[in-house]
Formats: sequence, structure tokens, C-alpha cells
Amino acid sequence: MKIGDGTLVFWIAAMVVSGLAATASAGEAQVAPRPRAVVELFTSQGCANCPPADAYLSELAKDPGLVTLSFPVDYWDYLGWKDTAAKPEFGQRQRAYATRRGDHDVYTPQMIINGKTHLVGSDRAGIAREVEAAKSGLPVEVDLETRGDTLVVSVGEALGEAPTTGATVWIVRYDVSRQIAIRRGENNGRTIVYAHLVRSLQPIGMWKGRAVRIELPRQEVAPDSDGGCAVLVQTELDGGPGSIVGARVIQAAPRG
Repeated sequence: MKIGDGTLVFWIAAMVVSGLAATASAGEAQVAPRPRAVVELFTSQGCANCPPADAYLSELAKDPGLVTLSFPVDYWDYLGWKDTAAKPEFGQRQRAYATRRGDHDVYTPQMIINGKTHLVGSDRAGIAREVEAAKSGLPVEVDLETRGDTLVVSVGEALGEAPTTGATVWIVRYDVSRQIAIRRGENNGRTIVYAHLVRSLQPIGMWKGRAVRIELPRQEVAPDSDGGCAVLVQTELDGGPGSIVGARVIQAAPRG
């Protein structure tokens, strides 16, 4: 599904993380390997074309070399079903990408790779090609470590093709998996399982090409038993989101 040209200027209001209390102890949270790519899916519970892309993201989420995030949008709510996970800022993020690219191409399902290339979310061949093209990995090293009551985020220096200009460090909290029954609209009667369904997106600092260390209260951001947390280092272009140059994920350990 596709909507008209977007001219909305990118903004994300600084949010206080709603802070579901973390239940995992320090030994129960796992930091994933350094990823080679970040895949963002913009989807909607009210979009009949989205379930195949949702299923594909669930497959991609099993790859430890990828950071996969599902952003539910609310601009199709008028079709008969209000997306129960959507937030306005997720659609604003998608529009900001389109404005920055200059094509104003906003639709669902849409996947964006490393903040740059966009494809239809069910285009498995095209997405696989883009992921393969990113096999050299993101150029900026990001490390996450829990130390007692603190989550330590370490972003390395710019190397190789990494930009030396500023970038925003974001923290993204998500549900590892959520099953949602849809009772109206285009997907009426379907139950869809969403992988890495984003709860919140919050800026936590700036990176300017030199190593930086950010400490956060662990109880606010560390994964709970059903959650995960991703850190993104993302450049800004003309006030909107640019390329993602670094990322890392920490996630609750699977239940035994």
C-alpha cells in the first residue's frame, strides 16, 4: 500500500523510556555479534500486503548478523482497524527517510537497509541482494556491556568509509515476538506473529567520529524476559535520518 508525497520534517521527541522493569539478571542478557546490516520494516496491521513481509522479517530476525526492527505505522487506521502497536513517530521516521531521499516514496510494506536503500518488504530476492552487498559490515564498532546496574554503550572511532561528521546514537526497545489477532479491516480474522516489534525509539547521545562512551541505568533499558534492545548510530542529512553506520543488539536469553 502506498500513500501520497510526504513533506513532514523529521522529528522525534525525546522520550523517557517507559521502563518496563528488567527481570533478567546480568548473566541472562546476551549481546549479539557485530552486525553487517540493519533492516527496518515499516508495516501495518491494516495492510493486506504486509503479512508476507512480516513473515520474512521473522526469518531474517533469526540471522545473528542482522539487526531487524519492525516499525508499525498508523496511517492506514482509517481503513477499519486501528494498529494496536503503531506510534505516530514511526510513520514520521518513514516519511523523513522518503523526504531525505527526495522520492517521497512512502508505502507498506517497506524495508529500508542501513538507512539507505528501500524495497518492497516482500521482495525476498531484492532484499537478499542488498543484505549480501552489505556483507563487509557496518564501519563503526558498537559494544554493549552490562555492569551491575549500568548498561555501557561504547562507540568506536571512524575507520575506513565511516563518516567523521556527527551522528545520533539511538536506543530502540522492542518485543522479540508478539502475536496479534486482527478482527477488522483488510486482515480481518488473521493472527499475525511480529518479530522485533519496536516499542520506543530514543536518542541517547551524539557521535562525532571519535570514540564515545555512554552509560545508562540498566533497569530502564536492559531487556526484560520478552524484550530486546538495539543501539543504532545514524548520520543525519538535511535534518532527516541518513545512513546507519553502527549497531548492536542486546536481548534476553532464550527461555530454557
